[in-house]
Amino acid sequence: MSRRASFVDMALATISTRGARRWDGGHPWVFRSDIVKAPDAPPGAVTVADQRGKTIGTALWSPTSEIALRFVSRTGETELDAEWWTTRLEAAALRRDFPSDVNAYRVVHGEGDGLPSLVVDRYDRWLSMQLLSAGLEAFRPEIIEALVRVLKPHGILARNDASVRAREGLERNVETLMGEVPDAVEVLEHGVRYLAAQRTGQKTGAFLDQRENRVLMGSLARGRALDLFSYHGSFALHLARRADTVEAVDASEHALERASANAALNGLTNISMVHDDAFDALKKRVEAKAQYDTIVIDPPAFAKNKASLDGAVRGYKELFLKGMRLLAPGGVLFAASCSYHLSKTQFLEVVQHAAADSGRRILLRALTAQPLDHPEVVTIPETGYLKGAVLEAGD
Repeated sequence: MSRRASFVDMALATISTRGARRWDGGHPWVFRSDIVKAPDAPPGAVTVADQRGKTIGTALWSPTSEIALRFVSRTGETELDAEWWTTRLEAAALRRDFPSDVNAYRVVHGEGDGLPSLVVDRYDRWLSMQLLSAGLEAFRPEIIEALVRVLKPHGILARNDASVRAREGLERNVETLMGEVPDAVEVLEHGVRYLAAQRTGQKTGAFLDQRENRVLMGSLARGRALDLFSYHGSFALHLARRADTVEAVDASEHALERASANAALNGLTNISMVHDDAFDALKKRVEAKAQYDTIVIDPPAFAKNKASLDGAVRGYKELFLKGMRLLAPGGVLFAASCSYHLSKTQFLEVVQHAAADSGRRILLRALTAQPLDHPEVVTIPETGYLKGAVLEAGD
């Protein structure tokens, strides 16, 4: 048994009262500033005690990270062997119950599934995973063994190219960990098919977190539709099944080439690909007094940190305001944000301010969030980042 997996000689970390209270309140992170006595150990699992010397759990230890400890158990000296990971993965997998026309979904949503810094997405017979902390990386062999046991994939790809790994002192790369993984996998999504780019696509290959929102907007689509920040056309494909025409706008020509291929895969001929900046595209259409019956505005995360929040708010408001001005009477707009630093309350305030400035009567038809395979834990706000609003022009 290796030293990092053994509970017999597991190193001890002592944390402050503030850090212990955070864990007692249901949040697994302990920041560097709350480490009273750091463990004399490489990245891996350590036992954690409070300042009174009471053992309060086992955590993943990342020596160079701002998030120094990530709790995985309320029991000290927990042995994180392949059996432990198998049990946790089985519990997460049991909550993933999808119909036969869905073959891509999240199996492990990090802290949302009690497995901090671990992301595992399933694309048909293959898995794409991310190991996002040094403490977690120490258990790569055990995690792979558990994934093979529980999910029996044909191959496992590590999408370890996320920038957060650099802050953990880890190498950033994309590599095959088991079997063979194709460059593209055909995804089935409630009647729509598209190709997920396993090695080069955003996140682990596709935006799985908007899956149910795409279905929702597809059911509401009609007439003339506009899809901003279309990327590979995932929203546009759903819109095109009911709308007369769809304009898919994206600043990346390569992304639009993939969107065209996805449209052809579904036999859809009513989607036009528009290579343009989304802000510019909206401005042109407002100036031309264009009208749309269905609009989707699903931008990337504008607020990467708290310092960028004010600018992000201005950007979201500009997008949503122009979208509202383009709506035909009775038209429907889906406005979304995936910025964690923009809270749900702030998101709704942006929508409200945009509606007020639009001079129109904007109705709120639905508030949306992440699908069930991206569980949000109420005591861990970082697990919930996706916010959406379905809005209707009431005049």
